[in-house]
Amino acid sequence: MSKFEGKVAVVTGGSRDIGRAISIKLAKEGAKVVVNYNSSETGANETVAEIKSFGGEAIAVKADVSKLEDIKNLKAKTIEAFGENVHILVNNAGGLFARKTLQELDESFYDLLMNVNFKSTVFVTQAFEPLMSKGSAIVNLSSQAARDGGGGGSSLYASSKGAVTTFTRSMAKELGPKGIRVNALCPGLIGTKFHDDFTKDEIRVKVAAGTPLRREGSAAEVADLVAYLASDEASFISGNNLDINGGLAFS
Repeated sequence: MSKFEGKVAVVTGGSRDIGRAISIKLAKEGAKVVVNYNSSETGANETVAEIKSFGGEAIAVKADVSKLEDIKNLKAKTIEAFGENVHILVNNAGGLFARKTLQELDESFYDLLMNVNFKSTVFVTQAFEPLMSKGSAIVNLSSQAARDGGGGGSSLYASSKGAVTTFTRSMAKELGPKGIRVNALCPGLIGTKFHDDFTKDEIRVKVAAGTPLRREGSAAEVADLVAYLASDEASFISGNNLDINGGLAFS
C-alpha cells in the first residue's frame, strides 16, 4: 500500500517547479491532489495530466491565495472533488518578483511580497485546518533566505519567509494538541525557474561551487523531503524548519 493511499493533499502553487514536483510525488504515493495555481493554467493542467498518466487522481483549481475569497473557493472546490477531509496541506505558493534595494521599495511591492508569501500561508492554513484531523500534516515552504537574509535586493522576500518560519513554530504549538504536525523547509539553491529569472548565472555557479555537495539541488529532492514530513514516518517531528541546501548553511 502506498504511503498516502486514501488521503487528500492540497498544494498551493502547484503548477511548476517545486510545487509540481511535490504534487507529483504525493500522487505517486497515493494521495489525491488538489493542484492550486494562479496564473499558469497550462502548467497546472500539465501537472494534473502527468499525475493522471500514472493512474493518480488530481484536479487543478485557480485561486490567488493572497485573497481570502479565492481561498474560500479553493476550499469549496477541494470539498466538492474529494470530500471534507484534507490530510496534507503544502503551502508552497510564493515568489520574489524582483530584486529591490531598500530605497527602491514601495508600499505596493511590500504588500505584494508579504501577501503572496506570508498572508497566503496564514489564511490557507486557517481555511483548511478545520478539515484536518489527528495524523494530518502541514508543510510550509520557507527559505534559506529566512536564515541568512537572502541575496542582494531580496530583503522583503527574506523577511516574508522569516515570518513563515516563525508561523510554522507557532502553529506546531497551537495545532499539536489536535494531532496536526506543522513543519517547514528552508531550501537553498534549487535549480528552478525562480533562479532562472532572478539569479545571475555566475552567481549560481559560484554558490554551487561553494556548496559542500558542489551542485544545485533539484525540485524532486525538495519534494522527497515534503513527502517524508507529511508521512507517518515523521510522526514525532513538528515545529521544525529543515534546511535542504547541500550543506551550504546550517541552522
